[in-house]
Amino acid sequence: MTRLRFGTFLAPFHPAGENPTSALQRDLRLVQHLDDLGYDEAWIGEHHSAGSEIIASPEIFIAAAAERTRHIKLGTGVTSLSYHNPLWVAERMVLLDHLTRGRIMLGVGPGSLPTDSAMIGLNPTDTRELLEENLDIVMRLLRGDEPVNATTRTHTLVDARLHLRPYSDPLFDVAVAAVASPTGPRLAGRYGVGLLSIGATLTKEGFDALAHHWGVMEERAGAYGTAVDRLKWRLVGLMHIAETREQAYKDVEHGIEQWFRYFQKVAAFPQMAVAGGDVREMIDFVNEAGIGAIGTPDDAAAQVQKLVDQSGGFGAMLLMAHEWANPDATRRSYELIAQHVMPRFQGQAQATLDAKARATETREGHAEQQNQAVAHMTEKYQKELADRG
Repeated sequence: MTRLRFGTFLAPFHPAGENPTSALQRDLRLVQHLDDLGYDEAWIGEHHSAGSEIIASPEIFIAAAAERTRHIKLGTGVTSLSYHNPLWVAERMVLLDHLTRGRIMLGVGPGSLPTDSAMIGLNPTDTRELLEENLDIVMRLLRGDEPVNATTRTHTLVDARLHLRPYSDPLFDVAVAAVASPTGPRLAGRYGVGLLSIGATLTKEGFDALAHHWGVMEERAGAYGTAVDRLKWRLVGLMHIAETREQAYKDVEHGIEQWFRYFQKVAAFPQMAVAGGDVREMIDFVNEAGIGAIGTPDDAAAQVQKLVDQSGGFGAMLLMAHEWANPDATRRSYELIAQHVMPRFQGQAQATLDAKARATETREGHAEQQNQAVAHMTEKYQKELADRG
């Protein structure tokens, strides 16, 4: 089987009013914990308003996280490309590519919070149009050596070139974010890059759109002569796992309501609409609407399998980071997924189960041989004593 990668998508979501310094350090410790557990990827968000998603520069956070980790790949999840000069975005990512020796990934999107873009005079339509223009510039800079001349409504480039070529050969992973609309799949297909399906399991509509998204990517790739790869398709989902369902339900009483209220009352992001009036309704919404799993490792594995079946196959399962539970229970959730879920989708579980079954089948015969060997050596020793007289 193809090895499914696992990772996290760290917006992050912290309750407004908490100590931001402490929260950011907690985020860094989480990424380090995931690196120790063998997770493959961590994607870091960019936001500038609304009080909860407090990382303003994923690049700066990634630089700090890279010094605390050894293996995990680190991506911008996502860089709000419409807010930035595309030349400087490409330059910063190439610098990170060198600093991390190839552990970097670039995720791009239009920006999710209207309260962010409003501060620089852009509306959601503007940001989506700028995303397409700016991504074209970024890909030309990253993939070629020719100077780029371009004028957008926010920036002008004159004979622009990268100062350094990427460390990765030929290029680090690039992915476009998608919620429910075809905008992300269209761009991913056009440039032959990856897709970050952030809304894939956060709404029923997003889940239902999975197969459609891949169809859009293939159609655009065919139209532009590029190639798309399911291994570069990443789905983002919601989970909290404990040893029992009862424990998982108790764990999320800590903070699930705050998370739901953020999307229901604060963030003007209707594509992330979630339903639930109290904690139990919120738990039921996650589990029964098919958007995630609050429960046991078996529940988590069933959710991943459902996504594999619905999508037709993808490359990475990203767990949306949240603080539904306290830090200890959250860390334990990631541990249980690493111990019991990841092996099922990475070709590691069955080998040890088969070895156990083989040993079980032959145990009786081998045990008898062991007893015979002990008896033989005991008899041999006793004969040696007797021969010495």
